[in-house]
Amino acid sequence: MSKGVTFYFMRHGETYLNKYHRMQGWSDTPLTNRGKRDVARSGAGLADVKFDAVYCSDLRRTFETAQIIVNENQHKEEMPPVVAMPEFREIFFGSFEGMDATETWENLWKFLGYEEGMDYRNDKSVIEELNGMKAMDPYHEAEDYLTFWTRVERGLIKLINEHRETGRNILVVCHGMTIRNMIHALIPEFQIDRHLDNASISVVSYYDGFYHLEKFNSVEHFAPDNINNNEQEPEVHKILPTDVDKDDELPLQEQ
Repeated sequence: MSKGVTFYFMRHGETYLNKYHRMQGWSDTPLTNRGKRDVARSGAGLADVKFDAVYCSDLRRTFETAQIIVNENQHKEEMPPVVAMPEFREIFFGSFEGMDATETWENLWKFLGYEEGMDYRNDKSVIEELNGMKAMDPYHEAEDYLTFWTRVERGLIKLINEHRETGRNILVVCHGMTIRNMIHALIPEFQIDRHLDNASISVVSYYDGFYHLEKFNSVEHFAPDNINNNEQEPEVHKILPTDVDKDDELPLQEQ
């Protein structure tokens, strides 16, 4: 058997825009206290896993999540710095950023002619949905599928080239839609028809020339929540990410 590699894809903890059911792509809000606790519980459940590299998107919510996960890990003194990669940002929703999520998605489905909602068992539904979001955006600045996936795929290829056949455990903290599309790219039969919980992990291993989905949207590893006071937060020691190359920065004002 080849050395392979194991990717732990983790969605960030709950943010305030998640809590308020608002559209959140490139817009960014801090983790809620509940979000921090759930991430700490997730990290405690993974504390004995030695991560040989930790990546996140360049948005605050994923870096904040990665910090907590590293601080909970038994091997944190041996772990390299967190690497922030703009390629792993969530989809940009254009002028719909911060809007009511339920209303926005329902309006999109009607715009596309699906009064009862999209059928996500159809592989092309996500492509149609993201292209429709751009078309419906009055400014047409929302990312269409090709723009979104070209960016994410670039980051995924970097990770595969760097770590495949190393036998390493790689933690990638990013976003729900980003993670689901990466898994679909690695495992084509995987259907993007299920949402991810905050702080959940989805584990993909590579060996003998194939990728295998070991876990999806798993929260079974969470440590018990012993905090009753909603205002109490887990301790966080700041860990600075490595610098992002200037050429990789995404133009916030342009898109």
